[in-house]
Amino acid sequence: MISDARSVPNGAVLNTDICIIGAGAAGITLALQYVDSAHRVILLESGGLRPSRETHELYQGRVIREDLHAPPDRYRVRCFGGSTRIWGGRCVPFDPIDFEKRPWIAESGWPISYDDVAQYYPEATRICEAGEGEYDAARAIAGGMRPLVAGFASEHFSLDGIERFSCPTDFGQRYREILTRSANVDVLLNANCREIIPTSDCSRVDRLDVALLSGSTFTIVPKLVVIAVGGIETPRLLLASCRHNAAGIGNARDLVGRHYMCHMAGTVGKLRFATLRENVVHGYDRTGGGVYLRRRLALRPGVQRQQEIGNFVARLHHPRIPDPSHRTGPLSAIYLAKHLISYEYGKRLTGSNSGDWLETLQHAKNVARSPFATLEFLLHWLGQHTLAKRKFPSLIVHPETNVFSIEFNSEQSPLFESRVSLSPERDALGMQRVSIDWRYSDHDIHTISRALDLMRRDFAASGLAELDYGEEELGEAITRDGALGGHHIGTARMAANPQQGVVDRDCRVFGMENLFVAGSAVFPTSSQANPTLTIVALTLRLARHLRHVLDQPPMEAAVRPRAELPSTPVGA
Repeated sequence: MISDARSVPNGAVLNTDICIIGAGAAGITLALQYVDSAHRVILLESGGLRPSRETHELYQGRVIREDLHAPPDRYRVRCFGGSTRIWGGRCVPFDPIDFEKRPWIAESGWPISYDDVAQYYPEATRICEAGEGEYDAARAIAGGMRPLVAGFASEHFSLDGIERFSCPTDFGQRYREILTRSANVDVLLNANCREIIPTSDCSRVDRLDVALLSGSTFTIVPKLVVIAVGGIETPRLLLASCRHNAAGIGNARDLVGRHYMCHMAGTVGKLRFATLRENVVHGYDRTGGGVYLRRRLALRPGVQRQQEIGNFVARLHHPRIPDPSHRTGPLSAIYLAKHLISYEYGKRLTGSNSGDWLETLQHAKNVARSPFATLEFLLHWLGQHTLAKRKFPSLIVHPETNVFSIEFNSEQSPLFESRVSLSPERDALGMQRVSIDWRYSDHDIHTISRALDLMRRDFAASGLAELDYGEEELGEAITRDGALGGHHIGTARMAANPQQGVVDRDCRVFGMENLFVAGSAVFPTSSQANPTLTIVALTLRLARHLRHVLDQPPMEAAVRPRAELPSTPVGA
């Protein structure tokens, strides 16, 4: 059932087998594994069915380097479904090398193997509604996918790995009906876990302090607790739970909130093709079920080892939109409409002479030169993205000049100094707000620079294209794009022992018998991949472990009566 926590009497005490804090991708995935089981589950969600300003303001905090990292209330949504309401839908698995201890990347190595996670990728792909869990271009569709560049073979990069795209699926909307009908899973909206209160010996969770913006409070007494609130809110909650220990829960070695990673990302260079336009696939293939697929260039594991650099992937990308020399009408139309575009994408549209009338005039000329192409693009975007249930994933415009840029996602190394901590300011619930000090290393820049150099060599050797970029341009790209928004990783890292991390191989907080963390906060390293698919896969693995802890597989058990819980069903 989905209920409003405002119907819970002030001061009430609720008992449950599992309490999941946070109803985003991880929290909803976990709750789904217990629908119609013998286990009582309470899923707490801070927001309602839709975003609200008052609830979203709880995300506010401060950033040490505002030029590198977005404000903490950006890229996140505090309501049922969480940030899946705004994600782009890209589903990519991690690679086997990501789980290895790599001497050239400090603090690398997972306490579990690639196979421990990979077995859950097919089901995770289906939950994300990205089709089947096949991520090889030769097998993803009948006859294989089209080559990225006809005749191009790369020594250093694989072109066979693909990205699959979700609808993108809003988990709250997609799985709301299932949870509404559930007799044993209770979703409580507008309920904020303000503190995790351990027993006096700090060996396990005793109870949860839950507060509403109205001022009402109640208590939950769980057998097991799972924190599933994302890579920024997870350390916030652990650090704020300091009743019996001033350092917070799981933080005896000052590791909670440390090693904060996003991804290094940006758009650089000019890739000039000498081959025909039709030999370059700048776009997507589709499965029979309509799922969009896309190839990319992925740095081979052997090359990473040889060069002692991190993981790296790249895609063909349209030229930088603010530069009118691309002479492409649809791109200029987007630039002229930049004030109507969301923060996440609009910040990339700052031109070299932002606001300069001459630059604006040149963009207007581009639109005037190709009005039909511009109109065709706008109609395609309206029909295939804005109005479509399964949306065309991204902006695809083949530039008139056949000159592309390179869009990259690169692994960020975990740094102890990069962290999420608490600031003195408090929110409406009385909780301390977050302070974000995101940092990257020289090795991160070296990874990108070296990978681009190898790419330049491969294209030059093929005779099909030339890639030009400058080190200064790379530095500008890092400063311009900074931390990739929405990818909040590593702040409660998984490790083999408490000296190296916050949670163990089963995502249990070290020293706490019944407290677990789900989500990208537990990733020890960031890989090259968007985190959502691996978040869901790891959550499925956690669900299996929790079934073992509770000693009764939920899908085989009879449904037991619900415990008493005052509630008012939430309508559509």
